[in-house]
Amino acid sequence: MSSESASPPPALVEVRNNVMIITINRPQARNAVNGAVSVAVGDALEKAQADPDVRAVVLTGAGDKSFSAGADLKAISRGENVLHPDHMEWSFAGYANHFIDKPTIAAVNGTALGGGTELALASDLVVACESASFGLPEVKRGLIAGAGGAFRIIDQLPRKVGLGLLFTGEPITAAEALRWGLINQVVSDGPDNPALSAALVLAEQITGNAPLAVQASKRVAYGADGGVVSAEAADWRRTADLFEGVLKSEDAKEGPLAFAEKRPPVWKAR
Repeated sequence: MSSESASPPPALVEVRNNVMIITINRPQARNAVNGAVSVAVGDALEKAQADPDVRAVVLTGAGDKSFSAGADLKAISRGENVLHPDHMEWSFAGYANHFIDKPTIAAVNGTALGGGTELALASDLVVACESASFGLPEVKRGLIAGAGGAFRIIDQLPRKVGLGLLFTGEPITAAEALRWGLINQVVSDGPDNPALSAALVLAEQITGNAPLAVQASKRVAYGADGGVVSAEAADWRRTADLFEGVLKSEDAKEGPLAFAEKRPPVWKAR
């Protein structure tokens, strides 16, 4: 058996009682997202949209340490593409800008930093364990929150709170996230992913309702036509333009490299 065939799948997908459960399956890397994860999650989400028997989606992470530590900075430092190669428009993890009209719930079972927070921001509902934390530390790596975080954090938090997270890169606890309305529910830590269990209870409440009515309600709530949220279109274009410029900077190369080498970065503002 080749090492490739023996490798665990980058994401696990299961349909249970009209709910698709997608689990990012890189616990050894704190569920950091690389290209393989983006393909697996993005393709699963597309299948969920096309399957009338799937009425809700729950996204979680494997293990009990991290929901997702964000983008795989080691892969980025090697020059690898961490997006879906055939659907770059779906953005981070094939999920952040991949609108489906089935309700999505993030079951945050640990740290959700950078792209991990952006996955939570992209989800309709969020359930988190007590030890979960949320933050956008991209500025600490010479990057920006390019998967919707830079504008969604302002939409989903009070402006001063959101800007504080964006500018400092410092995280907040699950309790703080609940206080500010960033998430819906906090559950106690424990074995077997209690955040997922709580998310499935919430999904059951949703899937008990008329599916076409739920899906139409989501499209109206988001102002979505043809899978595009028109209110966010300009924000995505602006993010892409600015991210491209930042990514070409020396600082953007220094940040991930310093992380990979486990040393403080040396910024040059160029």
